[in-house]
Amino acid sequence: MATLRVAVKPEVAPMKVAQVSKPGGDFEIVEREIPEPAARQVRIRVQACGVCHSDMLTKEGSWPGIQYPRIPGHEVAGVIDEVGGGVSAWKKGQRVGVGWHGGQDNTCRECRRGDFRNCRNLKIAGISYDGGYQQYMVAPVEALVAMPESLNDAEAAPLLCAGVTTYNALRHSGALPGDLVAVLGIGGLGHLGIQFANKFGYKVAAIGRGSENGSLAKKLGASVYIDSKSTNAAEALQKLGGAQVILATAPSSKAMSELIDGLAPNGKLIVIGATFDPIEVTPVQLINGSRSIQGWASGTPADSEDTLRFAELTGVRPMIETYPLEKAAEAYARMLSGKAEFRVVLTM
Repeated sequence: MATLRVAVKPEVAPMKVAQVSKPGGDFEIVEREIPEPAARQVRIRVQACGVCHSDMLTKEGSWPGIQYPRIPGHEVAGVIDEVGGGVSAWKKGQRVGVGWHGGQDNTCRECRRGDFRNCRNLKIAGISYDGGYQQYMVAPVEALVAMPESLNDAEAAPLLCAGVTTYNALRHSGALPGDLVAVLGIGGLGHLGIQFANKFGYKVAAIGRGSENGSLAKKLGASVYIDSKSTNAAEALQKLGGAQVILATAPSSKAMSELIDGLAPNGKLIVIGATFDPIEVTPVQLINGSRSIQGWASGTPADSEDTLRFAELTGVRPMIETYPLEKAAEAYARMLSGKAEFRVVLTM
């Protein structure tokens, strides 16, 4: 008598994710099926994911069009676990990252001119699709960043947003080695900005509130520390000759406004600290000395690779606090508290 054999599909162990089910909702640790990559996508086994202030956009529903439930996270470090159809340049087992730039449309005017950073239909991990607060994630090949072997995952993750933003803004600032460059804020962005500015050969003036930040600023590479709580920071910068560039990392429009008079002729205030309050400046402040204000957002995966290679070469590293995925809510609260030193990272 013939034996009937029935093929049984092997069970796939579920994965854990930290998701938000509605705008303003709490983080939920739930299990989901491990996703399969579609054409021109890869699946990443996440090793670490930074907790960025911009994750508020997902958590609070501040970005138009977010679909829920959604998994935040755009500072992702991991290993390719599976590749979809049509993927040839990326291999299983390869270390990769995903930053703020989660893909572009390749059809808008900016993309056709090679300005992918300003794609009008930019995709963002954790907003346009599920991000890195999970054990496995799927990402388009346009978002992938090749990771140097010498950088560990938890340290590399914040470099894919905070790192590339500060590095890219400074290298496009027009400042030359020896110029005075001021960094406003000694936090998640600022502590990296000070390090990069020092390695670029600038004379670095770090600006913070309170004398307690002075020793750390010097340790990170600042030549001068200015306590804006007890000193007029703009006047202090002018006594040093005026800043060619002020990198505004602290999300305080008031603090930014107060520093404009500290710019040298042809000086530039570069804004990377996100806030919704207006910067106050008079036309005369800009006309006198031909000063300017510029915003700067992150960078492409190629920019992130430049950032990682430069960090690998020079020893620039973020200061981090790590939490397990299961404590995503606690990690997020720690980030929001402003007391973290300085980047919070989830590890899987």
